[in-house]
Amino acid sequence: MGAIANLIPLVILFAVVAGLGYVGYQIYLYSNELAERGVRKMEKKNVVFTKDGAKVAVREVKTEDYEDRTQRAFVKTWNAAHE
Repeated sequence: MGAIANLIPLVILFAVVAGLGYVGYQIYLYSNELAERGVRKMEKKNVVFTKDGAKVAVREVKTEDYEDRTQRAFVKTWNAAHE
């Protein structure tokens, strides 16, 4: 009976260490998932992370689209000024 009583604190220690290890592993998995989700979201916005740093790709905007947007903004501003 005395030998078993000496092992109880050791078993409790192993249980606590195993519990903390499990929680730490779950945090590790969640942080990796969160990082991967962030990378995918930034890639949708044309931002790519490499070893050298972040690279931002510029979306091609056609001249006609650019002129349409500029004219639309100018007309909205003009109309707002006359109200």
